[in-house]
Amino acid sequence: MKRDVAIVGAGYVGLPLARTFADAGKRVLLVDVDPARVEQLNAGESYIEDVPTEVLAPLVGAGLVAATTDYDELRDADAILIALPTPLSRQREPDLRILVSAAEQIATRLRPGHLVVVESTTYPGTTREQVKPLLEAGSGLTAGSDFHLAFSPERVDPGREDWTTKNVPKIVGGIDEKSTAAAAALYSTAIETVHPVSSPDAAELTKLLENIFRSVNIALVNELAQLCDRLDIDVWEVVEAAATKPFGFMSFKPGPGLGGHCIPVDPFYLTWKAREFGFYTEFIELAGKINESMPYFCRSLVSQALNHARQRSLSGSRILVLGVAYKADISDTRESPAVKLIGLLQNAGADVAYHDPHVPSFAENGIAMSSSPLEPTAYDCVVVVTNHSAIDYDRLVEEAVLVVDLRNATGADGRRSDKVWKL
Repeated sequence: MKRDVAIVGAGYVGLPLARTFADAGKRVLLVDVDPARVEQLNAGESYIEDVPTEVLAPLVGAGLVAATTDYDELRDADAILIALPTPLSRQREPDLRILVSAAEQIATRLRPGHLVVVESTTYPGTTREQVKPLLEAGSGLTAGSDFHLAFSPERVDPGREDWTTKNVPKIVGGIDEKSTAAAAALYSTAIETVHPVSSPDAAELTKLLENIFRSVNIALVNELAQLCDRLDIDVWEVVEAAATKPFGFMSFKPGPGLGGHCIPVDPFYLTWKAREFGFYTEFIELAGKINESMPYFCRSLVSQALNHARQRSLSGSRILVLGVAYKADISDTRESPAVKLIGLLQNAGADVAYHDPHVPSFAENGIAMSSSPLEPTAYDCVVVVTNHSAIDYDRLVEEAVLVVDLRNATGADGRRSDKVWKL
């Protein structure tokens, strides 16, 4: 069956993108290597919170969204969008194996007139230096003359309802003017605002800048939080006060570390690429160092709270981690600092459980756990790592023996309670 758009990768980026095109009346094919996921999608069942089943099912029923594991079906699509993970290796270097493998598969199905767009976050030059040669070698076609090629970074923020794939401006940069125009024309059919740039390299760097900006500013307040601990000043009070300034200040909040699919990963893509040119992004790498150290600082804070408030050591204490998703009110645990913190607490000898209304279980970094009931009285300490809105924090403080609040979930009342230790 002919499709308007094929999206390779049916995850947190691909599925919302498919929904956006389908809402605009486009026929979308999702290609994924997971047969179980494909079967679920074709049954109209969603596994992504941003695209609930009640939204997906009618689109599947109308024939606007379908899924497959067969790359051969790409031949019948007018445009092919790549929305696949680009993680880091254990050495914190770019790992493009998933993207490269997909490009090799796409290449053998390319035909004249195709539009290929990479959405996966990566370093400047990837589309030209990695994807383009693979597509040309595998297809015998020439990018720019036989098919169009562009980069358009995803800008997904899971759980948000005010800014979605449809109304977040779309950056587009092609390898030539015709490729940019073709990609812009496609996205304009479903997305409200499209912003062309001069090249895929500029678009790739735009995405990295957006997330490096957040990483650096979060590192600033995380470092300030550690200083405030020594100064005995409430960092949350300071940040809230500074945020009253109507100009020249943008509020960022400290926390137990970075999580999600972008901010903990993207800066290292640029620092790696920069070294190729004999340039060292010291400011960015320092921010990464500070943010990666936060779970260790938070472990020490839990130990200090137990020691001073309960006269207990971390070893042997029963600890409940409240929230393992990387941010509030979602189920996404990718790169969650909670997982790192749980591992550190366990290594220190603590008996650790977690409660998360959005994450019934998880298995990451060698840790496999299931959510426990929220029974604060059963633990020596409750550590608030993710501030889900469904939790009654007033009741938590009332019932718990000790609370370490890493997200300011207990607010001003928590500041006044002897039970609460704040980041």
